[in-house]
Amino acid sequence: MDVLYEEKLRPAWWIWLVAVMIAVLSVLVFVPIGIEIGLIAAAVVFIIIAILLTVSTPKIVVTERTLQVGRAGIERSYVGTVTGFRGDDATEQRGPALHGLAFMCIRGWIDPVVRIQIEDRRDRTPYWLTSTRHPERLVEALGGSMAGRPEPSDTNTSERGAAETDRA
Repeated sequence: MDVLYEEKLRPAWWIWLVAVMIAVLSVLVFVPIGIEIGLIAAAVVFIIIAILLTVSTPKIVVTERTLQVGRAGIERSYVGTVTGFRGDDATEQRGPALHGLAFMCIRGWIDPVVRIQIEDRRDRTPYWLTSTRHPERLVEALGGSMAGRPEPSDTNTSERGAAETDRA
């Protein structure tokens, strides 16, 4: 089965920096016992955080027949309208516009999201909302579209500019 789209929602670079800082700070807890114990504790803390970040990294896979987002999977025949969001629209989808029964695969370090309507009458989940670094590509693979606010009309600004030029 051909994979149409695949993405791992890996942690951003700054998440790794936070992991290092937490490990370094753990030295302070064990320094009273001994500097060697503190350094060993820091290494162990970083390894644990790294394992947890790696194991908890979800994957998005789109094939001709299925869609998998993290641990959730569904047949493509049950996928309805697919819409991608960036910027303020993405923030709106993750916050005020979020439905309480929606399935979410959100990563705080990834801003864009894609909303995938679920058309299975047996499923109470109205839609899936997933973070993605490439919403345009995911939306294209699922046959959806990107949400966007209409651009301001250039006609009004050019008319104002021409009127101001005439007055001068």
